[in-house]
Amino acid sequence: MKKLHFATLFAGISVALIAPGAIAQKAAPSNADAVMKASFKDRGQAKVDRLDQDETQRLCSQYPEKRPKDVANKIEKLNLALVKYPSDGKLLGDWKEGEKIAQSGVGKQFSDNPANPSGGNCYACHQLSKEEISFGNIGPSLYNFGKLRGNTEAIQKYTYGKIYNAQAYSACSNMPRFGHNSILTAEQIKHVTALLLDPNSPVNK
Repeated sequence: MKKLHFATLFAGISVALIAPGAIAQKAAPSNADAVMKASFKDRGQAKVDRLDQDETQRLCSQYPEKRPKDVANKIEKLNLALVKYPSDGKLLGDWKEGEKIAQSGVGKQFSDNPANPSGGNCYACHQLSKEEISFGNIGPSLYNFGKLRGNTEAIQKYTYGKIYNAQAYSACSNMPRFGHNSILTAEQIKHVTALLLDPNSPVNK
């Protein structure tokens, strides 16, 4: 009984000590940015400035779920203007290279060598082929992506742009802005575009 009483008393003291901080944090959400920045430090290529939000991120934070139509339109228009298409006008690369990129999650982490190319880690969120037995479902299945949509110039441009900056087509998308944030190069995005559209790709088999 004494042990139980001591444990109860200790728990009560703990709550009393924690509660003021929790109340203060709830009362002053504006301090959240300062708290986060104080908690993180530069490590390798992962810098604290990753916490700095651009206009798109600020709007998505302001409207995390339902957002007014004019705000969604503003986000998409802003990001569509940021999409940079290849200077040579070619949007398709080698689907075999694209598959390597889709399966690789290396890059942009503090422990990764920035001299090495980044990967897309597409399988973490999407199904890409019927042979894949393990894949994420945060994003829609991309199996038969090109088979269902065709391979027109408009589809190629849309697919490249979606990979480059998903916010251009879907405001506050969970998909990373691979080109905009320099996660993937233009050449890599060409390869992933080919993976999705080439009829010989496992995506379209």
